[in-house]
Amino acid sequence: MQTIKTVVYGAVTACACTLFLSATLAAPTTRDVDDVPTEFVEQDAAQMRVLARNANVVVMPKGFHIEPYAVVPDARHMAVAPDGKTVFVGTTSDRVWVLTQDQNTHKVEQVRQFAPAERFTIPNGVCFTSAGALVIAEQNRILSFPDALKSKELSKPAFNVLVALGDLIPAAEESYSHSARVCDQGSDGRIYISLGQPYNVSPKNKLELYERLGIGGIISINDDGSDRQVYATGIRNSVGMEFHPSSGNLWFTDNQVDRMGDDIPPEELNKGVEPGKSYGFPWYGGGTVRTPEYAGDPLPPALVNPQVELDAHAASLGMTFYQGNMFPQAYRGGVFIAQHGSWDRSVPIGARVVFVPLDEQERPGTPMIVASGWIDSNGEYLGRPVDVVELGDGSLLISDDSAGGIYRLSYEE
Repeated sequence: MQTIKTVVYGAVTACACTLFLSATLAAPTTRDVDDVPTEFVEQDAAQMRVLARNANVVVMPKGFHIEPYAVVPDARHMAVAPDGKTVFVGTTSDRVWVLTQDQNTHKVEQVRQFAPAERFTIPNGVCFTSAGALVIAEQNRILSFPDALKSKELSKPAFNVLVALGDLIPAAEESYSHSARVCDQGSDGRIYISLGQPYNVSPKNKLELYERLGIGGIISINDDGSDRQVYATGIRNSVGMEFHPSSGNLWFTDNQVDRMGDDIPPEELNKGVEPGKSYGFPWYGGGTVRTPEYAGDPLPPALVNPQVELDAHAASLGMTFYQGNMFPQAYRGGVFIAQHGSWDRSVPIGARVVFVPLDEQERPGTPMIVASGWIDSNGEYLGRPVDVVELGDGSLLISDDSAGGIYRLSYEE
């Protein structure tokens, strides 16, 4: 168990958080800014050593290097600001963190709480719009901070409510399971948000409601929150999406049905070309594997098959198209995917980063593992990758919510 200690000047309190390591996370330091306490995460040497230990056992192709980047409690999905170096990090708790990079070392100089005056609930999804606004997708609310980069040190930065609290999904459908939203902006200017449904397999009496609201799918809204539309249905729980930088097609990962066996059903990497399509769930548990609950039911028309079938139960989450120049040419334009790791499997799988090459016509090649080793020889997790994003220099950041940190993956021959 790890313990995160919150240090307040003049007083000390402690809260316990169950993670997967025995080391102690660095203590977030609380300071008063504009009369609102703000947490600063100390880059504690002991916790950095834990991240370094993990990095030292990660296996990668020749030329790749991985190192600790920052201590960040519950680090989940990340959004790189327009400056290419400031990183906003969502969590599944009540915090959003902002990371400031040291100009000389290219490592994190400061990790501080973002907008401490605002109370968040599972603010997992963070993304930037083309206008530089930071969108935060919570469990049941969507906010937009129009000047997040410049106002990152304010306790009460200005924000707009795109979807009010309780209006994203009905309160009766709230559940911790599958409530980690992700978001991205399309070339149409609209903001797309995943809405994972809260079941292993959706019950039949929920299907009409879910299809109408886009639960178990992806919705879109204008950048002012208006004109909500359902873009896609038939998605169990997507926790990774990004628009292709050239075509504008929406690619997304999808976690599939549990308790069907070690090796079925496959997880999916999907491509959305137009709205109004279904991607198969709950009739399919993943790929072309039918669920027992819907085995005898007729299929909806024009179901879209996945572009790539990924290993069952690996928990494929965050993804990004690689557009930089640091990595070899073979990686450019392809998709990096963070796999969080299995729980529903006799032998654990995942806890790694995989790469799917794409050609100029967006035809995928065979997935390959580019970073693994977060599962030790005893099948225990040292860490669990959640998301991958690209910094302005072409390196990748990998978040790890169980080890409480972020790694930087670089390449040098």
